[in-house]
Amino acid sequence: MLRSFAINIGLLAAVSADIAAAPPAIDVAARQYVLIDVTTGAELVGRSADEKMPPSSMSKLMTAYMVFDRLKSGQLSLDDEFTVSENAWRTGGAASGGSTMFLNPNDRVKVEDLLRGMIIQSGNDACIVLAEGLAGSEEAFAEQMTAKAKEIGLAASNFMNSTGLPHQDHYMTARDLSLLVRRIVADFPEYYSLYSETSFTYNGITQGNRNPLLYKIGSGADGLKTGHTDVAGYGLTASAIRNGRRLVMVANGMASMKARDEESSKLIDWGFREFTNRSLFKAGDKVADAEVWLGDRPSISLVVRDETTITLPRGALSSLVVKAVYEGPLPAPIEKGTTVGKVVVTARDFGPLELPLVAADSAGRLGFVGRLKAAASYIFLGPPRPQTEPAPVAN
Repeated sequence: MLRSFAINIGLLAAVSADIAAAPPAIDVAARQYVLIDVTTGAELVGRSADEKMPPSSMSKLMTAYMVFDRLKSGQLSLDDEFTVSENAWRTGGAASGGSTMFLNPNDRVKVEDLLRGMIIQSGNDACIVLAEGLAGSEEAFAEQMTAKAKEIGLAASNFMNSTGLPHQDHYMTARDLSLLVRRIVADFPEYYSLYSETSFTYNGITQGNRNPLLYKIGSGADGLKTGHTDVAGYGLTASAIRNGRRLVMVANGMASMKARDEESSKLIDWGFREFTNRSLFKAGDKVADAEVWLGDRPSISLVVRDETTITLPRGALSSLVVKAVYEGPLPAPIEKGTTVGKVVVTARDFGPLELPLVAADSAGRLGFVGRLKAAASYIFLGPPRPQTEPAPVAN
């Protein structure tokens, strides 16, 4: 007779859950925003994160992704040079009145300089030169941007240009931007440091990075990109790391540069202060020992397959409970790696989170004589009782 067992393997505190209150609500003066923990992918807070919005110059994160991808594949070198076209100069250069790297028509410019001009100075001309150099025209490059966005999981993004200049069919979502940042950090660590540089000089003109968080002592900010148009308002896609923990924030539709500075700082600080990460298991950690019914061994170990870290409100740590749940004793035969149950993680204002519980060993089935003996034992002594061992979560 198979029975269900729930073994408590991680009650961190035997106190009332009432003290594990949800973090205080935060009000952010932005039309769209989202705050994500990079390690776990947990959304800490958000508003209209899936609403299509004009991303303005935050679009340049996708333009940069395209360039980084070519560099990593070897199709492009930082020393390669592209020519500044009349179109790039008029649309994005000094003549345009917008953000510019101050490129001159017909100049030959290295990719490395164009990247810094785009990332640090937010130069529209740099974007257009890169787009034309890589795809022949900005329109063709925008189509490639949209295709690549879909490929990497940006489901609600469409690009009509490389700069983020207003177009009714050019849009992203705050969630897509947060995902794009996580891809940049993971896919191109060798280029990500460009986003933390605070100034760049080209053509004798020095311009500072517009990201206000980079200048705040202790913020941990190391990127990424501001944006602003009359339609979009003021926006910022930013990332910060403190004590090894990285958060990504996207906020758009703020009223002023001052509001962008204050609201972004407030949101990042709140995320680090009110939430924490807890490592529960490393890959292969044993959770319990389960008895085997009619098997050639009396028991097998049950383990988690993957490393597991969770993000939860700091006040919820005291109510964290981790349980192994499975039908036991487990009937033989059992193959190593077979999912035989689950680990359930709960806490106040968190979960439940369920993880597969798998067999760490194989167990064959007893032969005919062995099954007869087990049947006799069952009749006279009753069914085998499960034996389990507490398995504390990782510290």
